[in-house]
Amino acid sequence: MSAVSTGIVNVALVLLLAPLFEGVLRKLKALIHSRKGPPITQPYLDILKLLGKEDLRAGRGLLFNLSPMLALGAVLVVALLTPFGAGESIFRGDMIVWLYFLGFAAVATMLTAFSSQNPYAYVGAAREMMMMLTAEPVIVIALFAAGVKAESLMMSDMTAWQLGHGATISMIAAAIAFFLALQANVGKLPFDIAEAETEIMEGPFIELSGPRLAMFKLAMYGKQLVFAAVFVQVFLPWPNMGSVPANLLVSLAKVFGVLLLVGVIDSVNPRLRIDQSMNYFSRVIFVSLAALAFAVVGV
Repeated sequence: MSAVSTGIVNVALVLLLAPLFEGVLRKLKALIHSRKGPPITQPYLDILKLLGKEDLRAGRGLLFNLSPMLALGAVLVVALLTPFGAGESIFRGDMIVWLYFLGFAAVATMLTAFSSQNPYAYVGAAREMMMMLTAEPVIVIALFAAGVKAESLMMSDMTAWQLGHGATISMIAAAIAFFLALQANVGKLPFDIAEAETEIMEGPFIELSGPRLAMFKLAMYGKQLVFAAVFVQVFLPWPNMGSVPANLLVSLAKVFGVLLLVGVIDSVNPRLRIDQSMNYFSRVIFVSLAALAFAVVGV
């Protein structure tokens, strides 16, 4: 596949499949809680309904108006940089660019909250910032460990190295660290501290409605998909089926499995306090640092 075709496929996957995976997670949570739950198509219906609603705005600043588009745009750029199915991404951007745009999406969320002048939104933005500063370093160090092994920061090069060399101590440790931080980076229990519906009523999104809220929801769904995709592509790229379409199907199946595990964890855990979360990641970061140390010494 050409780079342009791959980029189109990546964006289409995020826009079309991310709400479906979210619907499956909602249904799974309902079943675990002995409820019937919504249909798996409910996220699509939610987005379509929001797109047709009036766009009420609590803020009038430029940042408040543009931040939903910036958040969704950043996630779609991340999709272009993610090597789904062990294929090449449309841009030759490395993991630093990938991390930058994911961080940019989180910053757009915080800017929306701070621009809304709602105290609950302020609390949610502060929590989002604290989660970003504690959870994302684990992801960064784990990916750097993979980059050291591959001698490249390109996502596709990391995938190719892992396919050719198999599991090593450093990559196993990095995979464990990445997964332990994955739950927080996709905003699922026990780390949905920034939204916390029963505490601060959706936090950063409390003053959003209509199409702007739809864009943020779609960005959040897409973020889940790209995080899970990078996890399986960098740390669990096997098997290589020999063709991009077959690799893509296998990759999506693995992504689905990872998100199911995320959904189970989300369903059986209570929400942590922000101090408990920070204490947790102060320990998990040592796992990622150990992975990086192992990678540097070649094991």
